[in-house]
Amino acid sequence: MKVSYLNDDFFSRLETLALNLRTDLSGFFGGKHLVRTYGQTVEFADYREYMLGDDIRRIDWNLYSRFEKHFIKLFTDERQMHTQIYLDCSASMSKANPQKAAYAVGVAAALGFLSVHNMDKLSFRLVKEDKVEDPFGTIVGKSTFYKSVSDLENIEFEGESDLLAAIKNDMNVGSNDGLTVIISDFFTEGDWKKAVDFLCYKKRQVLLVQVLAPEEIDPTYDGRVNLIDAEAMDLEDAKNMRLNVTRSMLLAYQDALRDFQNDIQSFCASRDAAFISVSCDKPIERMLFGELLKVGIME
Repeated sequence: MKVSYLNDDFFSRLETLALNLRTDLSGFFGGKHLVRTYGQTVEFADYREYMLGDDIRRIDWNLYSRFEKHFIKLFTDERQMHTQIYLDCSASMSKANPQKAAYAVGVAAALGFLSVHNMDKLSFRLVKEDKVEDPFGTIVGKSTFYKSVSDLENIEFEGESDLLAAIKNDMNVGSNDGLTVIISDFFTEGDWKKAVDFLCYKKRQVLLVQVLAPEEIDPTYDGRVNLIDAEAMDLEDAKNMRLNVTRSMLLAYQDALRDFQNDIQSFCASRDAAFISVSCDKPIERMLFGELLKVGIME
């Protein structure tokens, strides 16, 4: 049975949330994100002395009557950001547990909804092999979002993925204008760290969301098993193994997974990027309210 998270109740529960983006991003005019630069909103920010070329309509004549100097009013600036969501569409995101793929799509849709709810621009980028597909183009507004998101559930998860090659081959990454989200299990041979470095070079705010199935976090296998790589080309692929699974082997696997996640965490911290890891048996709202609040992406 196909698993789906996308319905009206799901999106209505998200309307109280908002994405919290850095104030040093440039973005586009007309959004709802306050930035450090001064602009043309109605919210007062500060004063400064009048300089030749300033708009004389912004002079505060009350201050002039007190100090006999010309001061102009400065107002806050609000910008529209561009949220880009890269969704890993490799077989490892679906073959082991179909709920994992549905959960990843649900996370992408939830973050996309929060973007358009904040009047931001949105793009869904599907990572397949070493390429990026952009099936919906730039999405602005909820009506366009709802038309696009219904097709997200029809995504095929197959083959492998190379996050670095795909993102570097993307001609529309943008620069200093919003949030880039990568949703993946990060079980890839591609150098995802260099992909993050590339996005940081482009001055994008970066969030990595690792989606795992419960059996990937806490395997319950015992005895002789055949481990088949979900992305292997055939049963004779060298990635497939026959093992006698013991308790010590399971403990070693859990230690290796913990080290792997700690490595992602420390790398992201060194790049001022955010990282969360979630299990697909947990409610998506709990992930949004809990994990994203902890790393400062949500408010």
